[in-house]
Amino acid sequence: MTANELRDKTPDQLRDQLTALKKEAFNLRFQQATGQLEGTARMRSVRRDAARVLTVLNQKAAEAAK
Repeated sequence: MTANELRDKTPDQLRDQLTALKKEAFNLRFQQATGQLEGTARMRSVRRDAARVLTVLNQKAAEAAK
């Protein structure tokens, strides 16, 4: 997922996607704690995707405030 793809989405869609990413991150942490997680790289990508979504949301909010 790239930031350019995220910029085309509405703030509501971005919030929904952020919620889904946070749920996925929770599930991955839970799997890691129980020893069931195999692909540890997915945790990093989910964290970074969530950060991208937050960045784009903040940019959109700053543009709207102008």
